[in-house]
Amino acid sequence: MAQAHTETVIGVHHWSEKLFTIRTTRDPALRFRNGEFVMMGLEVDGKPLLRAYSMVSANYEDYLEFYSIKVQDGPLTSRLQYVEVGDKLLVSKKPTGTLLWDRLRPGKHLYMLSTGTGLAPFLSIIKDPDIYDHFSKVILVHGCRYKNELTYKKLITRKLIDHEFIGDRVREKLIYYPAVTREPFENYGRITTLMESGKLLKDIGMPELNREDDRFMLCGSKGMLQSLGAILKERGFAETRKSDFREYVIERAFVN
Repeated sequence: MAQAHTETVIGVHHWSEKLFTIRTTRDPALRFRNGEFVMMGLEVDGKPLLRAYSMVSANYEDYLEFYSIKVQDGPLTSRLQYVEVGDKLLVSKKPTGTLLWDRLRPGKHLYMLSTGTGLAPFLSIIKDPDIYDHFSKVILVHGCRYKNELTYKKLITRKLIDHEFIGDRVREKLIYYPAVTREPFENYGRITTLMESGKLLKDIGMPELNREDDRFMLCGSKGMLQSLGAILKERGFAETRKSDFREYVIERAFVN
C-alpha cells in the first residue's frame, strides 16, 4: 500500500479480555505530533483494513504503540487482537488530529478528559516536554468501568516521575485522576458527575473552572463527548473550530 508503511510487531500486551496494546517498529520517515493519530491495521484479502488509532508512544520514541479494545465481531479488532510478535501491520504515512496544545487559547491548566481507550492520545501528550513548558498544571482524568481497566497506571504514577528528561516536571505539574463507575473505588462515578458535583476539583485541589485559566482536551465515547461538551458550554467554554482557537478541543475520529 503506497500510502502506508509496513511495520513489524515487536510486542503485544493483553491487559484483560477486552483491552490490549500493540507495539511495532517505526519507520524513520514517520513524523507526528503528540496527540495525533494514524490509520493502522492489516492487509485482508489483498486489501488494507485500517482504522484510526492514536499513538500511545511519544514522537521522540523509536517505536509505535497502540491501545485497543477487543470487539469480537469487529472487522479489524476481531483480527488485530490475535497478532503476534513478528506479524506485519500497516500504518498510514500522514498523521493528523485535533488534540494539540497549540490549538487552544493560552491558559494555565490543561485538563485531559478521557474514557476507555480514549486515554491513548493523552499518554503521548503527558510525555511531551512542551506541555509542561506551557501549562502550570496538567490534569489527566481517565474514566472506565472497572479497576482492571485502569491500564497504564504504573506508567503514569511511577515510570514517568523517573523519566530522565521530564521526571522533575511530571512530579511538579502532572495530576492523575482515575475514576471507576461499576465497582467501589475512591473516585467512583462518571466524569460528568464528578465534575458537576465539584468532587473532582476538590479531590485534586484545583480552583473552580474559569475561561481565562482552564483548557480542555476530550477523547472518548460519543456520549461522553456530548455530555462533557454540554457541561463546558454551559460554563462559558467554547470549542476550537479551525483557526478560531478557543478553550477546548475534541477528537471525534474514533466515534464517527
